[in-house]
Amino acid sequence: MARGSGDVSAAVEAEALLTAELQARIDAAGAAGGGRVVVGPGVHRTGALRLRSHVELHVEAGAVLQFVPDPALYPPVEARWEGAPATIHQPCLYADDAEHVTISGDGTIDGGGAAWWSAFREGTLEHPRPTLLGLHRSRRVVVRDVALRNSPAWTIHPLLCEDVSIRDVSILNPPDSPNTDGIDPESCRNVRISGCHVDVGDDCIVLKAGTEATAARVPCENVTVVGCTLVHGHGGIVIGSEMSGDVRNVVVADCVFQGTDRGIRLKTRRGRGGVVEDVRVSNVVMDDVGCPFVINAHYFCGPGGREPVVSDRSAQPVGPGTPSFRRISLAHVSARRVRAAAGFVLGLAESPVAELTLDDVSVSFADDPAPFAPAMAEGVEESVRRGLVLTGCDDVRLSGVRIAGAEGEALELDRVSGLRVVDCTVDGKPIPVR
Repeated sequence: MARGSGDVSAAVEAEALLTAELQARIDAAGAAGGGRVVVGPGVHRTGALRLRSHVELHVEAGAVLQFVPDPALYPPVEARWEGAPATIHQPCLYADDAEHVTISGDGTIDGGGAAWWSAFREGTLEHPRPTLLGLHRSRRVVVRDVALRNSPAWTIHPLLCEDVSIRDVSILNPPDSPNTDGIDPESCRNVRISGCHVDVGDDCIVLKAGTEATAARVPCENVTVVGCTLVHGHGGIVIGSEMSGDVRNVVVADCVFQGTDRGIRLKTRRGRGGVVEDVRVSNVVMDDVGCPFVINAHYFCGPGGREPVVSDRSAQPVGPGTPSFRRISLAHVSARRVRAAAGFVLGLAESPVAELTLDDVSVSFADDPAPFAPAMAEGVEESVRRGLVLTGCDDVRLSGVRIAGAEGEALELDRVSGLRVVDCTVDGKPIPVR
């Protein structure tokens, strides 16, 4: 997988890849005005493929579309990488400026990720890794029913798309695979994710809108996530940290989180700018999570994350780079075997988290939890069985919040204004508010 790996390319050529044949079939269907390209049972080894407008790529039951991990088969394309403009290896399945693109079927699409992950760790790649499904600047995009495995990087990445439907998809990447997010709509409008099972080595479902390095600030908006199971990721449903173009109008409902580090996770930092607003989460069950609910405005990962201004807890001047969170609601949430805290909010001194509502939220802790840091921010230590921690918030309503088994204060408050607490208990007794 090193740069200029001629020996690998020669070996791949000897394996009679089907890249040219499959691409010719896709191109012919597109040229004819549209159609269905069927991949039948068996293992079909290929390099990167480009999808065309009005074409459905259908992977039948018993079929494996196996992408061969040779960088020469994935030519460079312009896209975004972690929210910033970048030249990356072409996604395994790639659409750009297309419409009515569908990927379907009961078969398997395998990204051959292991070799890519090793090359990433060794630093031998000339460009960032390909995503498995990279759907860019396209309209009426559908991904349904397929099983996606071993993605080189993010698994499904709709970028600057409109009208996206992802349903009944199964995604599986090993727990130690780097940056293998499940579904990452970025700067997309009208996105529907339903009935998916996501078990990955990073965040499961992530909504993004570019960073401060992205010239065009395009929001990610009108997103529904319904009826999904989210397993083993760093976060179950995540917004950010790339949210400079705004994320708004998000509904999450009827989902199950199993063994994720964090459940609902919102993250950003100074310099990013942007607004996250009108996020509604309801009817969610969590089990064996580190922290069910996290808002972190001091996120320190990625370029610039360790700058002193990111970790500074004092108020800074408000400007275009000041991010904000507002109108965030969680209702009818049950979280069991929690490790670190019932919930953790860390807002900026100059831009508090505003209009935060928790209604009918029940949290109990694991019997013998391992210490875990609820948020990735300077000064946040590993902990166990903390209560609800609120820092830097304005206009908070807690109704029917029930916490069982917290050690210390059930409600830890710092720089919180406009707090209303109604019918909230810890171990069956009213939560004291100091």
